[in-house]
Amino acid sequence: MTATTEKPAVETPAQRASEEQPAEKKPAAKKSSPTKKAAARKASPKGTTEASKKAPAASSASSASSDAAERRMHRQDESQEQAETSASTPLATPLDLLLADAGTGPLRRFVPGVSGIKFTAGLVRHPGKVVRRTTGLAAELTRVGLGRSRLAPAEKDRRFTEEAWARNPLFKRTLQGYLALGEAARGLVDDAALEWGDDQRIRFIMDNLVEAAAPSNNPFLNPKVIKRTLDTGGGNLVEGGRRLVRDFATPPRVPSMVEADAFEVGKDIAVTPGAVVFRTDVFELIQYTPQTPKVREVPVLIVPPTINKYYVIDLAEQRSLVEHLVQSGQQVFCISWRNPDVRHADWGLDTYGQAILEAMSACEDISRQDKTAIFGICSGGMIASMVLAHLARTDQLDRVAAYSLAVTVLDQERAGVTSALLSHKSAAASTQASKEKGYLDGRTLAEIFAWLRPNDLIWNYWVNNYLMGHAPKAFDILYWNADPVRMSAAMHRDFMDLAIRNALVEPDAASILDTPVDLSKVTTDTYVVAGIADHLCKWESCYQTTQLLGGDTKFVLSTSGHIAAMVNPPGNPKASFQTSPSGGGQQGTDNPADAAAWLSQAVKVKGSWWDDWTGWLAERTGEEKTKPRRLGNASHEPLADAPGTYVHDR
Repeated sequence: MTATTEKPAVETPAQRASEEQPAEKKPAAKKSSPTKKAAARKASPKGTTEASKKAPAASSASSASSDAAERRMHRQDESQEQAETSASTPLATPLDLLLADAGTGPLRRFVPGVSGIKFTAGLVRHPGKVVRRTTGLAAELTRVGLGRSRLAPAEKDRRFTEEAWARNPLFKRTLQGYLALGEAARGLVDDAALEWGDDQRIRFIMDNLVEAAAPSNNPFLNPKVIKRTLDTGGGNLVEGGRRLVRDFATPPRVPSMVEADAFEVGKDIAVTPGAVVFRTDVFELIQYTPQTPKVREVPVLIVPPTINKYYVIDLAEQRSLVEHLVQSGQQVFCISWRNPDVRHADWGLDTYGQAILEAMSACEDISRQDKTAIFGICSGGMIASMVLAHLARTDQLDRVAAYSLAVTVLDQERAGVTSALLSHKSAAASTQASKEKGYLDGRTLAEIFAWLRPNDLIWNYWVNNYLMGHAPKAFDILYWNADPVRMSAAMHRDFMDLAIRNALVEPDAASILDTPVDLSKVTTDTYVVAGIADHLCKWESCYQTTQLLGGDTKFVLSTSGHIAAMVNPPGNPKASFQTSPSGGGQQGTDNPADAAAWLSQAVKVKGSWWDDWTGWLAERTGEEKTKPRRLGNASHEPLADAPGTYVHDR
């Protein structure tokens, strides 16, 4: 283990507060030189590897396990009472809720079901609170009518920045009435005193109803829309109508966040120079061209999400994490997953786990090393973590020099509102739907994702695109977000099974490649990044990784959300992150069991975590050596320029 050698300039918490079934263990391999070990694991240079060809067959061979996973979910449909009980239990990460909804459709989330009955019963049990809430609302509405209300939108609420909302008596009263009603509606959820799961479900529905009812969404109540309608003679509504019809004609049926031709992959984004040096049916492996005279000996392998395309870590120049890594002297490789279709329905966890092992072997062979540093992102991080547990169980964990995770949840208990919305019954219905189709449609997944943040990802574009008649602004992250991929039915099933059982928390409760998974056996130094404003993978849930892995884990909390936490280039004077006071991640001292306790003692560091991470990586990726003269090697000849071919699959 290598300790952090330099402590960053920090800010104290006080200063910051003022600002804001078991398999047999395989015998250990004999030690050998890096080159010999890499050669022993060498994969074929072109086309589909034998292991890849066998991946679907291996998945079929494990059909008994697959059937068991399905039975675990469908078993919950035996009685309504069981389904209701499981529905009130925190079960899954936001990712898994998204996967469930994408199989059955988003409307299910807006049906309160048993939680609605409990909500009503809760209000009946607390009549005094309801009376006080109603009386308070009546009094506030009276003050609104008399012009004496002090209600105002939040300072950062962009919906009501138009001056007329504050100065025009009619618009001001309309806004204040809306705020009063919204506050009362949300207050009723508090008054019902529901248990956590029911509270989260009802609060989600209530929040969406309140946000949908905002006067800014109404063309007759939004002063900015009224003014534009007068200026254009209604042309904005005509253009907006065209956009609405076009957007809702095909999935995802939500307002467009970016024009389809705003960017071109390989030209405007995903432009860091490199080449595909290995290709299988499942993935392409991209090696990036070194941009420094010397590079670190140990290569870095990036494992991106399986439900998105990889280039979120290679956006525009100066906003590319890949570019930052190569400019920091790292040898960088990245997996680009194939967009699966019905032919690949049986690609499950074993298929993708085997793919990661093949990518590692290729990296080691090309770099003539016996180790790789791995960086897993979101769902890619979940699979990579299971692969590391497999390597630990088979005495091969020394192949991993360092491990990094970004916005990845391994402990799925109480992972936010979305975990409260998932039940065994909905999981079973969702996996059955994707099984019949052969895959989970990425476009539907994008629709579900948008409804997690309706103000930012639905109503903002409703007003801009349809009421104002404007084209959405070109933003690279949103273009990536609108470029979804499908998920194979088997992978969907496997993820849902992990979620329903929260299987990664219990040793040997899950398995991959016929190996039981015990994350505590993963003793590799780990760097974990989460976003404090992440609505998809709550940072508290990401933090629990520090309690699951067996080695030292440095936890870093970015000031951003799910995607922006990854796209965090240096140079922003407002950028910062939080970490432990020591600047390290020593097990037992830097990471208390409770996330809130960690936050209370964390220190704020100015700048981007990218720089901090590359420094941490440099201590674990070997000495510097002269950069390679070419990409690939004799057994891994370049097949295509980066970003490759799979990234263009639709």
